[in-house]
Amino acid sequence: MREALSPGRLARWCATHRWVVVGIWVAGLLAAAALAFTLLSSGLTHEASFSNRPESRQAEELLAERLRGPEPLQEIVIVRSDTLTADAPGFRSFVEDLYGRLVSLGPDVVAHALAYYQPGGETLVSADRHTALILLTLEGGMDGAEEKAERIRALVEAADGQQGFRVLHTGQASVSLDSSHVAEEDLRQAEGIGIPAALVVLLLVFGAVVAAVMPIVLAVVAIAIAVGLAAAIGQAFPLTFFVTNMITMMGLAVGIDYSLFIISRYREERARGLSRVEAIAATGDSATRAVLFSGLTVIIAMSGLLIVPTSIFRSLALGSVLVVAVAVLASLTLVPALLGLLGDRINALRVPVLARFAEADDGRGGFWDRVARSVMRRPALSLALVTALLLALAVPYFQMRTGFNGASTLPDDLPSKQGFEALARDFPSGLVGPAEVVIDGDMSSPEVQAAVERLRTLLAADPIFGPATLQVNEAGDLGLLSVPIAAESGSREAVRAVDALRQRYIPQAFAGVDARVLVGGEPAFSRDSFALVDTYTPIVFAFVLGLSFLLLTLAFRSVVVPAKAVAMNLLSVGAAYGLTVLVFQRGWGADLLGFRQVEAIEAWIPIFLFAVLFGLSMDYHVFLLSRIRERYDETGDNAEAVAFGLRTTGKLITGAALIMAVVFAGFASGELVMFQQVGFSAAVAVLLDATLVRSVLVPSAMALLGRWNWYLPRWLSWLPDLRVEPARRAYATVRRD
Repeated sequence: MREALSPGRLARWCATHRWVVVGIWVAGLLAAAALAFTLLSSGLTHEASFSNRPESRQAEELLAERLRGPEPLQEIVIVRSDTLTADAPGFRSFVEDLYGRLVSLGPDVVAHALAYYQPGGETLVSADRHTALILLTLEGGMDGAEEKAERIRALVEAADGQQGFRVLHTGQASVSLDSSHVAEEDLRQAEGIGIPAALVVLLLVFGAVVAAVMPIVLAVVAIAIAVGLAAAIGQAFPLTFFVTNMITMMGLAVGIDYSLFIISRYREERARGLSRVEAIAATGDSATRAVLFSGLTVIIAMSGLLIVPTSIFRSLALGSVLVVAVAVLASLTLVPALLGLLGDRINALRVPVLARFAEADDGRGGFWDRVARSVMRRPALSLALVTALLLALAVPYFQMRTGFNGASTLPDDLPSKQGFEALARDFPSGLVGPAEVVIDGDMSSPEVQAAVERLRTLLAADPIFGPATLQVNEAGDLGLLSVPIAAESGSREAVRAVDALRQRYIPQAFAGVDARVLVGGEPAFSRDSFALVDTYTPIVFAFVLGLSFLLLTLAFRSVVVPAKAVAMNLLSVGAAYGLTVLVFQRGWGADLLGFRQVEAIEAWIPIFLFAVLFGLSMDYHVFLLSRIRERYDETGDNAEAVAFGLRTTGKLITGAALIMAVVFAGFASGELVMFQQVGFSAAVAVLLDATLVRSVLVPSAMALLGRWNWYLPRWLSWLPDLRVEPARRAYATVRRD
């Protein structure tokens, strides 16, 4: 059975039936392109939702069922004059004219509007009376809201500057609109940086244009097919809009690396004298098998995020799993087929200078061989020094503050950011995203009414809260107390305000009252999101670490190797966390690197990065340890096996790590803070793992442990032998190509 499912046998079949395999992939690529073109826009959403029922969701469900329907989206238009006050006739005339044009967009865009000069709009004027607001309630939910925001923006921009008035607008829809545009620009910029830089590294590794271009083509194929699959899946389970960014980032990183390892091993086998098909088969039983195990570790790591019951994590996980799975499948089938077509033409269009660098021998006495033997001469000291360094870099992690960096961290030239800042300056009590206190009870009873007044009195004494307004449904059994918070809805101040409402003010006001009181709204959604991440982080860690340990145990027939790999990966991930805090939270080098210092790390990033970094860093461990295990099985000499593994994979893994690092750096070069944080952290972790961990920690630890590296308890001897590098078979070398 094991032989029937061997990657080597599959690679041989694909190489001999190459046109069939290529035809299947071309058909799949065309189908995916059609799916993406027709379904992608409808399969993506800007809404973030829970799949469980935290308090904020329960509050929203009550409001939707018994008061207002689905949660309304509001856009706020800000009108300011430096010379006129809201009492001046010219100011009023300008606002009312703009109000009429906004309402004329129709009820399919603006469901309801309220201006300062209308009944109920008395609070929509700033303290200095130079700024007035128009509140617009959009029709429908978040899906389709960006198009409505664009139509509002056209009118706002046309009015801005007329008669000396400054006109801006902001709100969830306009922030989402700007974020989408920036995300698209960031994606194009990342591709513009990552792909050319990866091509340069590939040319250094291979010295030939065809061999260098092929991994990029394979990565693009994996990305395109994964996007098409995501578009189809999105029809049943809408995915968050930046899933395409994650697919591109992960696809470029793993797709290029997987092809790099396979092509390099194929060229090595051809150099040993194997015929074309036999070299492809031998590569299938070595590098391709390692790719399969590496891909499985990434998929396991990213699948851990599916446990977290939010649309954001599940979208990111699904996108990553799709593109890695497609990249692995392409490595198993399409790469052997293309190698069967190209044969030695994989080395075509050689670049003479780079070719000499690529062919430089790093055998015994070479750079990586010297590194390994130098480290193993003083293994305890080497291990202690690098471990101490990585632990020191990880220390700032314990000062990490998480939150949501909203409109305040967008680029300064975006209209929604300018509108948000104007609103925060002139209306510090907070009109955007109020906390919503939902009271489920008899609103006409004296006890409930008295409790509401007690709550209002308590909130009035706390400067974080603005004036609360009460709304009651027709049945009189549900009330909504909207409580403005003078802070951005995802900020730590807003979260603390929600905690104060839930834990202090509401229990004091409603003690002994027959009513159920829940806190919803955007700030409560943020609070529940943070709590969700805190709850599920240890579960995800246990899932990823446990399954990865099991897979590596099967791959290397050892319990020591996976335990050591897990520990070393945790060190590199921890160091990446610490550096992220230093750069983004404390601002060390942020300006130099072109990053924005913020008060918090995005709440979803630490757990997401753990899954990504743990999976990707395992790539290098699998490839390095597979060559070490292969040599150890042949010689039984642990020191020689470690040196052999390091010198034969040194140049290759360094190139692969550089490719991943430049891809991630491309994403970090964008404008959105969340992508800056993800790209920087991933690039740092990969570089740390491919240098300090691979060149120092691995050889020093393996030197200290000796034969214990390959220890497998007897009571586990029944486990199937799935080792990455099986014993080398005899492959035909006399076949004419």
